[in-house]
Amino acid sequence: MRIGFDAKRFFNNFTGLGNYSRFVVSALSESFPEHKYTLYAPKVRNHPEVNNLIQHPSIKLNQPSSLTSSLRLGSVWRSYSLGNIAAHDGVQIFHGLSNELPLTKPKRLRTVVSVHDLIFKRFPEFYNPVDIRIYNWKMSKACQSADKIIAISQQTANDLVEFFQVDPSRIEVVYQGCHPNFKKAVTREQLNEVKLRYKLPSDFILNVGTIESRKNVLLVLQALKSLKNDLPVVVVGRTTPYLKILTDFIAANGLEKRVHFIHNAAFSDLPAIYTLAKVFVYPSLFEGFGIPIVEAISCGVPVITSEGSCFSEAGGPDCLYVDSNSPQQLASALEVVLSDEAKAKQMTEKSKTYIERFEPKVIATNLMNIYKGLI
Repeated sequence: MRIGFDAKRFFNNFTGLGNYSRFVVSALSESFPEHKYTLYAPKVRNHPEVNNLIQHPSIKLNQPSSLTSSLRLGSVWRSYSLGNIAAHDGVQIFHGLSNELPLTKPKRLRTVVSVHDLIFKRFPEFYNPVDIRIYNWKMSKACQSADKIIAISQQTANDLVEFFQVDPSRIEVVYQGCHPNFKKAVTREQLNEVKLRYKLPSDFILNVGTIESRKNVLLVLQALKSLKNDLPVVVVGRTTPYLKILTDFIAANGLEKRVHFIHNAAFSDLPAIYTLAKVFVYPSLFEGFGIPIVEAISCGVPVITSEGSCFSEAGGPDCLYVDSNSPQQLASALEVVLSDEAKAKQMTEKSKTYIERFEPKVIATNLMNIYKGLI
């Protein structure tokens, strides 16, 4: 079978959608090397995350002609021509890995699109109105033309039905896995080095994610006020204007010594940072899946996260879930985990068993079954 991918983010994004794209291609090529996989990308970056992957014998790269690139028509090539180009190459299945598909295609080309979330529909206040219109248009077109839609969680599948009136029979839920870095054992030397480099406390509560209002870090700071244990919190992530709300709260409540921000953590250091934490807290209001939950569990850290949305899908029955508007509930859950080592160990061990469903082989098999069903 010949399978093509929209690989724009595979080559150019090194967080969320890029990690998902590389995970999918890597899992498929390793589990099913007998098939041929073509990556279509208007622009390619030389980066360690991609260099090894594209050396796989079953993977081929296809880019626009030098004339198309010189005229800066890469986006036109990707959005309008790619379906016909892939079909001409003999591709049987074309998979849009990041919420969109080419706008034109021949009838013989079967298409699949992965939809990650519809947060822009549920929480439009977090987005620029122009961006909302673009996302809405692209996703609507992709959902209309796709032969099969892959939702990365049941929550996203439900949202597709609610907001775009997609027939549930056209949707398949296939979860995503976390980066292989989080599956590797971290040595004591690495832990000590990372602890020194980022000046981490001996024990701490951890939060990882973009520092924006939807991620709800303020709830963690509010919970600190009533926490009997005086453990500090370490917040890792890219900043937005929301940081001002957090720093104002910290100053008003005398929490300067208990909150540590890390804005420039290397991705390769995250497994060690997770491993050093006593507990991972993820009080987000809404997510498409919540991959940091899986990352934390992979590193052996107990997780407290929000009720509702997709969080229980990512974390399973042995994480603790709290009302994302209740600092008291979060403080109580933190007291449980921090005061009971046996409970914390049980949470991590059982959760590790739960996340086996996100292993590359499982996900690759689910995807391949969908592809075969379309041929």
